[in-house]
Amino acid sequence: MSELRRTDPILLLVAVVWGSSYLSAQTATSALPVLLVLFARYALSALACLGLVAVGRGPRRWTRDELRTGVPLGVTQAAVLVVETYGVAHTSAANAGLIISLTIVLTPLLDRGGRRAGRTGQAGRTGLPPVFFAAAGVCVLAVGLLMSGDGFHAPRLGDLLMLGAALVRAVHVVLVGRLTRRRAVRPLHLTTVQTLVGTALFLPAGVLGLPTLARADGGTWTQLVYLALFCSVFAFLVQTWAVQRTSASRASLLLGTEPVWAMAVGIALGGERLTALTALGAALMVAGTYWGQAVERAHRTAGPPGTGVRDDTDAPHAPAVRGRATSATGV
Repeated sequence: MSELRRTDPILLLVAVVWGSSYLSAQTATSALPVLLVLFARYALSALACLGLVAVGRGPRRWTRDELRTGVPLGVTQAAVLVVETYGVAHTSAANAGLIISLTIVLTPLLDRGGRRAGRTGQAGRTGLPPVFFAAAGVCVLAVGLLMSGDGFHAPRLGDLLMLGAALVRAVHVVLVGRLTRRRAVRPLHLTTVQTLVGTALFLPAGVLGLPTLARADGGTWTQLVYLALFCSVFAFLVQTWAVQRTSASRASLLLGTEPVWAMAVGIALGGERLTALTALGAALMVAGTYWGQAVERAHRTAGPPGTGVRDDTDAPHAPAVRGRATSATGV
């Protein structure tokens, strides 16, 4: 119980940090071009990760598996952040945090390999139960309400981009699970490779926008540092530490509060308004994602019918490799 008292507040802190990332990204992109923001965020994250690798214990060299896994995941992660950051620049921080949580229900739909043969050799069921699609339907209804704002109208560009970001992130999550399966991958080293790949991808924008970046004021740099060091490096490493000391289910429950914090930060600090329709949409989104997550977890851990075998992917150690991809999102 004492271990839970230590890990639960830390996991909640990670959820708060990720929830606040949408407003920070929105503030940064109001002062700088999106691609320049992404370059600065990746470059700062890469420098921090390289520093941690240099001072850390154990072998500092990257393994072949870490490089082979980190490069493609760095590309897909960069694609996620491009769509997310453009999306949050054109919608409210609250909507962004709520809509991106659709990743939780989209990922099992894409991950057809989530149910595999049991140890007895009998094939497991790959289809999700009908109740999961009911939960997904609740989320779709929630998205419609969130997009309505003060009344029903054509979807806003930012909301559509966040829908696209949720889909791209779900693809990224599936790839993380498949590429890291049965490979010895250290989270810090994998994250470092991804941040270096992202830095390289956005380097042209960084070079062209260097004069603009140099003229950025202190408030903008504060947002960039916060996004890089707290919303990326700190949150990832702290999540990995905490999740190794609790169960994946408990971690998912606590980290799943991220959309609530995104809405709270957007309203309290961003001056965003909560209408009756968006409040209902927010409630349905949180309920639908929690419901869908619970159904998928129960289906995944039940084991193939008649075998009595449990799938061990929900064991406490599982997120140590997959890291952030197993739970909440953030920008």
